[in-house]
Amino acid sequence: MNDAELIKQIINGNMSAFGYLVSIHQKLVLHIVRRMVLSDDEAADICQDVFVKVFQKLGEFRGQAKLSTWIASIAYHHAVNHLRKRKRLQEVSMDDSPALEREVGGAVDDGRSFTLDEDGRRLLLRKVEELPQHYRVVLTLFYLEEFSYKEIEEVTGMPEGTVKSYLARARNMLREKLTFAKEEIWG
Repeated sequence: MNDAELIKQIINGNMSAFGYLVSIHQKLVLHIVRRMVLSDDEAADICQDVFVKVFQKLGEFRGQAKLSTWIASIAYHHAVNHLRKRKRLQEVSMDDSPALEREVGGAVDDGRSFTLDEDGRRLLLRKVEELPQHYRVVLTLFYLEEFSYKEIEEVTGMPEGTVKSYLARARNMLREKLTFAKEEIWG
């Protein structure tokens, strides 16, 4: 079933179709929200709110972007609004990302093996958590969700040039952090 058919069924009251929509997009929404809030409970509440909003606004979806991009945009803006209300931008955890591991891990390899075992992944995730929120979000959308620059622009409202710049800065910051951490570990 394509997005248009799914939306039509939901608008016509098919709650099973909405359950299907939630099941295929819940990981995306959770990834975005978890980059922005600290608490699992808060993230779960925000995710529920996002899908309520998606349900309420589904009739407004015009297909100008992919449905996943539209939902990601709602999740991003809902989480930003939540944080504005709470006046805090806390650090959060990041899920494993093999693509990010390859990108950053390979960049700090100086001839010694730097394959990321479980400890290496935890180190990478800790270092990602140290990045500013907007860098974490861009990394999440690019590496975990495999969004294009244009899709990230649509989700966040950041110009494509800013997205590219943030992604490059985030990679460089991670490389630096991992190089420093590697020196501390290996001497």
